[in-house]
Amino acid sequence: MIGKPLSPAWLTPPADANDLAPGLWSESVERNADGVLCVGGIAVTDLVRDFGTPLYVIDEAEARDRAARIRTVFSEAFAAIGTGVTVYYAGKAFLSTEVARWMHAAGLRIDVASGGELAVALAAGVPGELIGLHGNNKSGAEIERAVAARVGTIVIDSTIEVERVATAAAAAGIVQRVRLRVNSGVHAHTHEFLATAHDDQKFGTSLSGAPSLVAAIRAHGSLEFVGLHCHIGSQIFESGGFVESARRLLTLHAELLADGPVPELNLGGGFGIAYTSADRPTDIHIIATEMARVVDETCRSLSIEVPHICIEPGRWIVGTAGLTLYTVGTTKSVSVETSDGSVAQRLYVSVDGGMSDNARPSLYGANYAVRIASRTSSAEPALVRVAGKHCESGDILVNADYLPGDVTVDDVVAIPATGAYCFSLASNYNYLARPAVVAVLAGRARVIVRGETEHDLLARDAGIERTTA
Repeated sequence: MIGKPLSPAWLTPPADANDLAPGLWSESVERNADGVLCVGGIAVTDLVRDFGTPLYVIDEAEARDRAARIRTVFSEAFAAIGTGVTVYYAGKAFLSTEVARWMHAAGLRIDVASGGELAVALAAGVPGELIGLHGNNKSGAEIERAVAARVGTIVIDSTIEVERVATAAAAAGIVQRVRLRVNSGVHAHTHEFLATAHDDQKFGTSLSGAPSLVAAIRAHGSLEFVGLHCHIGSQIFESGGFVESARRLLTLHAELLADGPVPELNLGGGFGIAYTSADRPTDIHIIATEMARVVDETCRSLSIEVPHICIEPGRWIVGTAGLTLYTVGTTKSVSVETSDGSVAQRLYVSVDGGMSDNARPSLYGANYAVRIASRTSSAEPALVRVAGKHCESGDILVNADYLPGDVTVDDVVAIPATGAYCFSLASNYNYLARPAVVAVLAGRARVIVRGETEHDLLARDAGIERTTA
């Protein structure tokens, strides 16, 4: 097994480096008789021929199915305790007009976090009342646009925003539904930058500070307080954090009922997915059932009615539905001294994308898997590190996985589970053009976001006009 001494403890060397680990790929992904990876009934070699690489590929059926599935799972779990559920798709994971339409068709609302995301949802034809706006620093213009669009709810994040939203709503002559973002104090077991419910961070207010802000909201005739909002983090595998956060929020919810109605409770999202064969996220049915159980038990103990529940999944819906294709440009074997003083070989595989199309490994130390997509091989598995082409030593897409040892120039490789936060975080670092996004469905492919060209990049450079004058 080439490179095994350098393999991280969590990574199990495969018997066959062509195998596709279950749970990482969309349901339609398989190899055809020639060993070529297919998604949505289309060979990736055909996608590369037609659209080039790097290329984001979204399995449309998988995204639609997972949207419908999570809505059904949570609705059934909470119907059992006598209440309903509204599911918002967290647009920050990946948003385009087509994706917004898929989510709307599946019965989901759209959660947006900026004026730009709001513009995309509206351009997709999603009615304003089915959109929620949040963010810790909404500008006056963003708030006014949301009010004008009659968005269903605005999540208030601070005292300043109470006045901003109230003023905008009064000027428009409407009563704006609002939620208040609170920090439950539950620190999810995730990367520090992804945990969003501890007190020392930029979002929301503390549980103790919430009553005064709710009173300020209720003092404005142009605002209607509909409930609390909390998001404990992202890429969470266990149900315990969601359960404890719900328990704390309901205690505050009961306190607020003394001064007026609180019809809803938004428990946020953050449900994790598998990125590598070592990941074991809790089944979404279990999470929904556990959350419903604690909501029911807590409401009974507090002698209050169970509120209408809202959740905001994003990654869980589109993450596994996506994969990214790259073409290998170079390979390089590097000698590495191990802890026992021996020397092992690590195979670096460099591809034609990198941190500009997937920033998560650089930002969070996120781990991904990789497989050769354009063929199979009987070569012995070799430990590889997949590197991007940027001028950064930290430009690593896959820190450790196994590929056939004969991986070589012009092979197409696929990285699974890239549907969330890859396109959304993409940049033009080193002046690389951002890749296209292609949706595949039933043997057909179509571009849903056009890839950039160098002409697109230069079009924003005002100095070009002086050069060509």
